Amino acid sequence: MARGLFACFPKRSSNAGSTDVTKSRETPTDELSPEELKHGGAVVVELFSSQGCATSPEAELLFSRLGRGDFNLEIPVILMAYHVDYWDFNGWKDPFGSSQWTVRQKGYVESLNLDTMFTPQVVVQGRRQFVGNDEESLLSSVAGVPRYAPPAFQATFQRPTPESLQVSLKGSLRAKMDGGADVMVAVYESGLVTECKNGDNKGRVIANDFVVKKLSKIWSFNNVPHKKTLARTIDFDLWDGFNSAKCGIVVFVQQHGTHHIFGSQQIQLPANI
Repeated sequence: MARGLFACFPKRSSNAGSTDVTKSRETPTDELSPEELKHGGAVVVELFSSQGCATSPEAELLFSRLGRGDFNLEIPVILMAYHVDYWDFNGWKDPFGSSQWTVRQKGYVESLNLDTMFTPQVVVQGRRQFVGNDEESLLSSVAGVPRYAPPAFQATFQRPTPESLQVSLKGSLRAKMDGGADVMVAVYESGLVTECKNGDNKGRVIANDFVVKKLSKIWSFNNVPHKKTLARTIDFDLWDGFNSAKCGIVVFVQQHGTHHIFGSQQIQLPANI
């Protein structure tokens, strides 16, 4: 995609529509009450951002505030930030940027019938999108999208090597939906601080939370088995400075074609894994 089709929005603008030692720890999943199941689980909020975009830091701050609970929302949210790589030519290479996240954003551009890719962009539950520093659209979209019963997985974590993390999941999806879908697992890290030494954010210290480091598709179904017990083990290569106390995983179900999200579950990693 040509650079001319990228944009870094300067203001709020809404358009919603293995080794010698192996450690293991199991994180149980509490069952939701009937009332919680009736109203649905969390809403997934995804931010597409870049340290090379002058206005992304404002969106990152809003994103972090949402994760801290500053807005006293009654609706639970699950946050994932993807740092795209198409601003890396602009004087500063984002240390968290990846072409994989650019491809993911492109999928939303297509499914949401957009004309361009831009940062900062927020996508809520795969259904609504807007400029990422638009607080009003963020809060109204979280309140307005459909919610679904979250997956019910137990997660077991192991470190086969110092450079790898093994995640074993067993449980069910629970949310009902028509058509095919993928079950995805993301690993994210919070509490990241970067001093930008060049580019549009030169001299700024940028804080980033919920930064997706790994994303893997673990199942793909034509008809989603919402009651069937599923089990799968995934291995992730780890990055320098990995600190499990700052990390978590997200399991979510995303429909083929529409990219709508039908259920999501967040699991914090044990601090000493």
